[in-house]
Amino acid sequence: MKLKQISIFLENSPGRLYETTRALGNAGLNLRALTLTEAADYGVLRLLVSDVTKARRVMMEKQFPARIDEVAAVEIRDQAGSLADLLEPLMKANISVRYMYAFSGFKDERAVMIFNFSDIDKAIEILQENGHQLISAEAFGMLEGSE
Repeated sequence: MKLKQISIFLENSPGRLYETTRALGNAGLNLRALTLTEAADYGVLRLLVSDVTKARRVMMEKQFPARIDEVAAVEIRDQAGSLADLLEPLMKANISVRYMYAFSGFKDERAVMIFNFSDIDKAIEILQENGHQLISAEAFGMLEGSE
């Protein structure tokens, strides 16, 4: 199952991350997972939020460029070697991981990996065939449709 993620492009300047998170908070949006990466003059804030359509609208109103991407969230054992075990069948199928981020504490002894793949549909099929548990939008407390 695919999740909708918002990617927000922020210039690297003091207060930009604050402005973004304040605007989302003021709109009543909960952050479910996030990562921030940087390039020379800007950063990319990738978020799973309670309502991605509303989040994109809020960001566009603030003139923060944003787009919606598809990702997959997968539960893995929180122990050494689990990520490599998950990646092996994807590698054999020639599927690339474009980016990923993770967090632990979702469930006892489990971590959550959030992936963007070169072929998300095929990756999900392979993950499911190999017994990996994908996490639904509902489990994250996310709305799937429009407002």
